[in-house]
Amino acid sequence: MTETRTNGAGRLETDDVEDLTDLYREYGDERLPPGQRETDRFPVLSKSGTPSWGPDDALEVWGAVDDPLSLSLEAVRELPAVTQRQDFHCVTGWSKFDCAFTGVEFAEIAERADADHVMFHALDGYTTDLPLEECTRDGVLLAYGYDGEDLPPDHGGPVRVVTPHKYAYKGAKWVSGVEFLTERELGYWEKRGYSDTANPWNEERYS
Repeated sequence: MTETRTNGAGRLETDDVEDLTDLYREYGDERLPPGQRETDRFPVLSKSGTPSWGPDDALEVWGAVDDPLSLSLEAVRELPAVTQRQDFHCVTGWSKFDCAFTGVEFAEIAERADADHVMFHALDGYTTDLPLEECTRDGVLLAYGYDGEDLPPDHGGPVRVVTPHKYAYKGAKWVSGVEFLTERELGYWEKRGYSDTANPWNEERYS
């Protein structure tokens, strides 16, 4: 597993970067999903602006788990970490290739649960759901680093979820809670007509 640490200048250092940019081969021959355009920019989109993570905020884990957790940001960073090169696909039609995210593989959290679904909760009230099996596959991270730096607040820092095999609305920014569920529930955009499966290569944008 990749070892991650912070140097004296505050930059995230890694001994290795795992390349997941060939994930698309599971779905076809084209790295860029249909209906998407590649961009070098990283546009900022959110439900309602950028919330602030306070000194008393924590990542709460509850629901169908034996032992609920409350993890400070420092505790999240102390979990085994990886750095992965991933592609990022926004449902609005743009894709950014070769994003280097550093964080905790969701499987580190999921092994504590006896559930079938996951609801992610965010500081701004946003929610989004995924089947547990979709959360435990390669690439799904609780990410706190981007491109060698701390993840910027407008991109979901201090911690966000990334889901390279799904449209990015399945990756909650400013994630503050992980709720394990035994039955499927719909999240914020899913209740408003967005696809619950969100496969970019099948253009599953809306339900």
